[in-house]
Amino acid sequence: MPAVGERPDTRPVLGARAAHDGILRRQSARESAARTYARALPIVPVRARGLTIEGADGRRYLDCLSGAGTLALGHNHPVVLEAIRKVLDSGAPLQVLDLATPVKDAFTTELFRTLPAGLADHARVQFCGPAGTDAVEAALTLVRAATGRSGILAFAGAYHGMTAGALAASGGASDVRVARLPYPHDYRCPFGIGGERGAELAARWTESILDDTKSGVPSPAGMILEPVQGEGGVIPARDDWMRRMREITSARSIPLIADEVQTGVGRTGAFWAVEHSGITPDVMVLSKAIGGSLPLAVVVYRDDLDVWEPGAHAGTFRGNQLAMAAGAATLAYVRENRLAERAASLGIRMLTQLRGLAADFACVGDVRGRGLMIGVELVDPDQPSASTGGPPPAAPERAAAVQRECLRRGLIVELGGRHSSVVRLLPPLTITDEQVSAVLDRLADAVADVASAGLGGRGAAAPGQAGQAECSG
Repeated sequence: MPAVGERPDTRPVLGARAAHDGILRRQSARESAARTYARALPIVPVRARGLTIEGADGRRYLDCLSGAGTLALGHNHPVVLEAIRKVLDSGAPLQVLDLATPVKDAFTTELFRTLPAGLADHARVQFCGPAGTDAVEAALTLVRAATGRSGILAFAGAYHGMTAGALAASGGASDVRVARLPYPHDYRCPFGIGGERGAELAARWTESILDDTKSGVPSPAGMILEPVQGEGGVIPARDDWMRRMREITSARSIPLIADEVQTGVGRTGAFWAVEHSGITPDVMVLSKAIGGSLPLAVVVYRDDLDVWEPGAHAGTFRGNQLAMAAGAATLAYVRENRLAERAASLGIRMLTQLRGLAADFACVGDVRGRGLMIGVELVDPDQPSASTGGPPPAAPERAAAVQRECLRRGLIVELGGRHSSVVRLLPPLTITDEQVSAVLDRLADAVADVASAGLGGRGAAAPGQAGQAECSG
């Protein structure tokens, strides 16, 4: 400790900052321009536990990105670390292609224990490559092989991954053989209605496309949908619409694929998001949290769809034993500790408080979500809406300013949605009540700062990105 009146030794702090800045400079010089999160979040994580990340510069952050939803239990949860250590200490092989192992058997047993009842008793599991997009590719290939058809039904605003087939079914696709259908959206309803009536019109449009012999859409191989569109802007599908999609596809022998890559493992307040509506899909695509923070992706599907020839769909890294051990531990912990139910109650609390922001600030257009999958859409209330009586236009600059102000306060959030105008919260299911309060307070302060001081706030975390217009309150 320095004596009274002496200046403290700032060399450790300066040294840490220099190391931090050097790493960022080398990343910018060496890595692909395709990097995304690193641009908006100029931090260098060196330690993490639960909700908290510590950077190389000594700063601490509350992480509401959670590896894009991968970290159901937060960073370095003890049960996950113990499962990994157990495999490492056992001398078991870490990579075995698709051979059977005790670790894989334990993972599969735990996975089947959590599946919707209508699927678990008649299911097969396909281990894919390490990413969710690999599982989407497998699901699309599977239903095409099982039905003998080729077309796919997908939805506006969807995101299913970055490989060719997954991109073709996503909302930003062009020049592909995928029929695009309207997804129900209360705030930006494609029919300008929203609510139950808007969802009903979306369902009727789907029926019309399938039953009209001149629609230009032949009988498809399958329909793929997200129970909550994540990258599309955190848009929860209504339960009645989900049931209609199940009825429509069942009546026409169209396999229904539920993409639960981000919504699964308790995220939305049910273990699997399809359980909110009570439907049983024919196929479920799973990744992110099922690997307990490590790469793992699987497809689970009805056994009568299991028409694969040996080697018809494979991946070298489908035998990741550490991911299976971490995943089994995560699935069991979420199930045994009823974390899905806790996510539901915490989500209600967070949505209720965040909707107060919409009442206080005109630039907060909508707050929506389900469980611990929450989105806050920033808008420009001073600009006319695209349609008479519709919501104001999206304000991506304001959303980016809120993200920067959150980071300055030690809160990591993600952006998504159309035009990247939605501030997204994906905290771990283990977040405490006190941490929820801290997250909400920091986000509210960030919104208030952007509203009162302009798009860039008082001090942007990333230089050269300050905005120019104000957000009216």
